[in-house]
This record gives sequence, C-alpha cells and structure tokens, in this order.
Amino acid sequence: MRKNRLGRSAVEVTELGCGGGPLGGLFSSLDDETAAATLAAAWECGIRYFDTSPHYGIGHSERRVGAFLRHMPRAEFTVSTKVGRLLVPQDAAGRVDEFNVPATHRRVWDFSRDGVLRSVEDSLTRMGVDRVDTLFLHDAEEHFDAALRTGYPALAELRDQGVVGAIGAGMWHTGMLTRLVRETDVDAVMLSGHYTLVQHGALDDLLPACAERGVSVLAASVFNSGLLATPRPTDDAPFDYGPAAPEILRRARRVADVCEAHGVPLPQVAMAFPLRHPVVAGIVVGVRSPEEVRRNAALFAADVPDALWDDLRTEGLIDERA
Repeated sequence: MRKNRLGRSAVEVTELGCGGGPLGGLFSSLDDETAAATLAAAWECGIRYFDTSPHYGIGHSERRVGAFLRHMPRAEFTVSTKVGRLLVPQDAAGRVDEFNVPATHRRVWDFSRDGVLRSVEDSLTRMGVDRVDTLFLHDAEEHFDAALRTGYPALAELRDQGVVGAIGAGMWHTGMLTRLVRETDVDAVMLSGHYTLVQHGALDDLLPACAERGVSVLAASVFNSGLLATPRPTDDAPFDYGPAAPEILRRARRVADVCEAHGVPLPQVAMAFPLRHPVVAGIVVGVRSPEEVRRNAALFAADVPDALWDDLRTEGLIDERA
C-alpha cells in the first residue's frame, strides 16, 4: 500500500489507516480477541498506520493497539495518539458515554504543558511501546485557546527533542484547524467528517491553508458516521453521530445513483474522494471486525473510473475544486 509523508516530517503513513475508535468500544462492546483479530487483518491487508487516543474507551483502544503492535517490526508501522484528556481512576459504575466499557476512569481536560507530558507518558505505558510517531491535540474545539497557547508548544518541544516525529491536531472545526495551520508549525491535521463526498467545506479554508503551509491532512470519518458506509443510505442512516437530515440524505442518494450507474459501490467512492486532493496524505477508517477491515481494504484497492468523478461534477454533487 502506498505511503505518503506528513508535511515536512520524516513520518510516513499508508494511505489507508486503521482508526482506533471502535477498538475502544465505540457504540458497542468489543472483546480483546476480536480487537486483536481486527488489527491482525489490517496488517495482513497492508495497513501500516494505526491511530488511537486515550479518549477511545478510556484507554482500551490504546492498550489493544499497543498489545498488537508490540509484536510487529517497529520500523514497519506508524502509530499516532492524542493529548488533551487525562484519564483519572475512579470506582467503576455503569458504562462510559458512547464507549461501551466499564467506567473505571474519568476524563479530565488538560492542554497544559504538564498535562501533555503526563498524557504522553501514560499513553506509552498503556501501549507498551517506546514511542509514538505522531501526536495530535484532540477535540480542542471548546479549549482552543489553551491548546494553542500551551498544548502546541508542548508538542513542538517533544518534536524538537525527537520524542515524536510529527505533530498536529485532530478536530472537526475547519476554521480552528486553519488558524492552527497558519499560526503554528504543525506537520499534519486530522479532519473528522468535514471533507467527504457530501461535505466540502474544508475547500474554503483548511485545504488551501495546508497547501500554502506544506501541512498534510488525514481525513477521518469519511463515511460520516455511517451515511456513506453502505451502497445506498437507508431512511435511518446516521450522519455525524446523529440522524441524517432529509437534504443530506437526498444528496447522498443522488451520489449513490451515480455510483450505481458506474457499477462502483458508494463506500469505495467515499474512501477514494479525499485522496484526490494533493494535501490529503491518507484516510483513517475506524474498524471493529476482520471482515470489515478486509471489505474496506478490497474496496480501497479498486480503481474509481474518471468518468464517475466527471458525472458527479456535472450533477453538481462534488465541488469543482475537489
């Protein structure tokens, strides 16, 4: 699988990356055996980029990703994790929000220098690895000033020390990411759900800024939480963690019509779309089973005909700049 470099760093990622949200029990529980089999399937399919976070299942995702990667040749894979939430032990009671795991810890927001350093140390301990390749400020929309003022300098310090190879932020807000790109020296940003077949807003601000500054984009949530994950969206298809609005549903089905006319499944086109832009280094797709990994990898490897993209433009379904 082809690899691309993140910005001006030496870190490379495969164009298809493994997202660790579902490995942390996102929306439904996942046992250790299935998680391990899912990661093994990703490796067998040529995926060498693995993304995780303390947030995903209050550490479950990091532990599972680390348990697998510890047995793989270190020079062959790239792993990223995130900072911004510290995990504090507490008495287990019930489950944790959207992650179906025992509530053994609670999350505490912290983008201070000490918080970032402690988060990295905790992540390395949970994962059992000697280093991570890329470190992202995570979900900083409501804490952006702190992330910019103290979080980013801590990441830059770790990069300067050689502790990590590349730094950036993972968020959904394109305006804040654009500001980060313009005001700092990040290598990459992970954009969640806002550069997809049905959402092109990043073309207005973030992608041009990244092209100007030499920053790479990793596109996450390319299926918009499920809307684009099946050949034809159903009436109850989710969109960005909620019900899809009628207008979005109609647009997605019009895109599906064009895909069907060319004999290409909608999810395949959804994965291929972001990578058509030169600043996008890869896509990150969350997976929870070996079968899902193999299906996604097979679709990702197949070509999308140029005529399909032409028809989507003619129908006004993708931006002329895409």
